Amino acid sequence: MIDTIKTLERKIAPPIVDAVNFKLQLKPYKKFVLKNGVEVYTIDAGAEEVMAIEWVFSAGNWFEDQNLVAATTNFLLKNGTSSKSAFQVNEHFEYYGSYLNRACYNETATMSLHCLTKHVHELLPVVKELLTDSTMPEDELTVYKQNMKQRLKVNMKKSEFISGRLIDVYLYGENHPYGKFSKEEDFDVINRQQLVDFYKRYYQQGKLVMFIAGKLPAGLEKLLNDNFGDLENNAMGVEPKVVHPSTEKKFRVTNDAEGVQGSIRIARPFPNRHHPDFLKAQVLNSLFGGFFGSRLMGNIREDKGYTYGIHSYLQNHIHDSAWMISTEAGKDVCEATISEVYKEMKDLREELVDDEELQLVRNYMMGTILGDLDGPFQIIARWKNIILNGLDESYFQKSVNTIKTVTAEELRDLANKYLNPEEFYELVVV
Repeated sequence: MIDTIKTLERKIAPPIVDAVNFKLQLKPYKKFVLKNGVEVYTIDAGAEEVMAIEWVFSAGNWFEDQNLVAATTNFLLKNGTSSKSAFQVNEHFEYYGSYLNRACYNETATMSLHCLTKHVHELLPVVKELLTDSTMPEDELTVYKQNMKQRLKVNMKKSEFISGRLIDVYLYGENHPYGKFSKEEDFDVINRQQLVDFYKRYYQQGKLVMFIAGKLPAGLEKLLNDNFGDLENNAMGVEPKVVHPSTEKKFRVTNDAEGVQGSIRIARPFPNRHHPDFLKAQVLNSLFGGFFGSRLMGNIREDKGYTYGIHSYLQNHIHDSAWMISTEAGKDVCEATISEVYKEMKDLREELVDDEELQLVRNYMMGTILGDLDGPFQIIARWKNIILNGLDESYFQKSVNTIKTVTAEELRDLANKYLNPEEFYELVVV
């Protein structure tokens, strides 16, 4: 037996392989459907006896008739039922060493559970109780309003907070789900009955999809059917929302007359993930401002010293989207920073990226994907993004192939199509 063991040659370094040459594969999910039609996507993997379950409802900001109702309902999900107080709910999950969280987004709202696999049987019945019998207690709502208004007052003093709110208003309009933002009076007008009505329609009777990953227990499908197979799970129609962008493109806002730093946002509307340009634009974005070695970082941070960091990204929205450049700089160099951003756009429109820089971007993007696939939770997160965006199962491989094969000429053509300063909104908040 000893003779069959190969001796490692420690004097010879292992070969260096560019990340672009990795053959990345996204581990396929397994899917089953509960007796009420709820779709469940699972990844059974990992070395530790832990698992994560996420319940995803069509209950985001998109579906509310009044601002903050969706987010407030989602927050109060775990703050009491007919038989348990908020303290008792939290104590139950803490007793089993688990973590229960909830979050509200533009289109979806979620509840997520991280726990030891052996304890899932004791935890799921209480999750079901929260999803079917949450009472939205009046006293919990009062505390929530007080805390959120105080947090809002603190954030309103920060230029980066104001700029993040306003740029979305300019892009989408203040009545669009992506452009709405909270005001103190919005919290004052929320009442418990609105939350109860929203909860009944979009949680008790709403559309549910589940994503599960980790070391999964035997009999999982039966366990889920026993706990969630009798939920109503009605399909929710998604009404289109009209985008009302601002006709003005350049904004300068003073939030603090004594402030020494300005928050800069430069953005333009951009197609969503279904558009044929999206995958190639992700490569162009990485080259432009998507990582530490990007053009924007090299110029505005390393060369000019205007900022500690600047980055660009494509917003991950399901319906409408945008291409965004974001940074903070000294207020005396904000205008110079914007000029340099446009200079980098001009260079990308006029000059071909050389092979060395393009190879660096390819390796960075492939390495990022490799890191994102490290473990079952990251893998299911990839699938979740694909599934909720309504993309087909080949999307991941198309992404990898695009990174490997997109040409310098294609990137220059994309820059000429999308990186034109006159199409971007400019905002500086001091």
